[in-house]
Amino acid sequence: MQVQIVQISAKDTLPLRHSVLWPDHPVDFSRVAGDESALHFGAHVGGKMVSVLSLFKNESAMQLRKFATRSDCQGQGVGTLMMRHALSVAEASGADRVWLSARESAMPFYAKFGFQPFGDVFFKESQPYRNMQISLPDQSLASSA
Repeated sequence: MQVQIVQISAKDTLPLRHSVLWPDHPVDFSRVAGDESALHFGAHVGGKMVSVLSLFKNESAMQLRKFATRSDCQGQGVGTLMMRHALSVAEASGADRVWLSARESAMPFYAKFGFQPFGDVFFKESQPYRNMQISLPDQSLASSA
């Protein structure tokens, strides 16, 4: 499978954010404060966008948000390529860490890159989440995923 990762606009993230993350909510539910100043990336396979994620600069850290991959493309390495790209961009931007809020069901995916949970479980729309973070540079991300 040939995957091309490109920088995209905030607007371009919305269809996948909506259909994958919160399909039972209005599209506006998938917008995030700060979207216009964040970095957004899309993975294309066969000319179609199949995964998106966004990076928000937060002092010396970057927050990864709204990571969505089409269900028919999950488990095929697209998310891994996107995560490696995001961590590379964050490190190149001078961030000392990347953090995110993970659905509990997705925590094993993030853990394989070296993300560690911090803080207590919290809920969004009855979904349990945990915050996770990784310090940069962390060479374990290059070989563990």
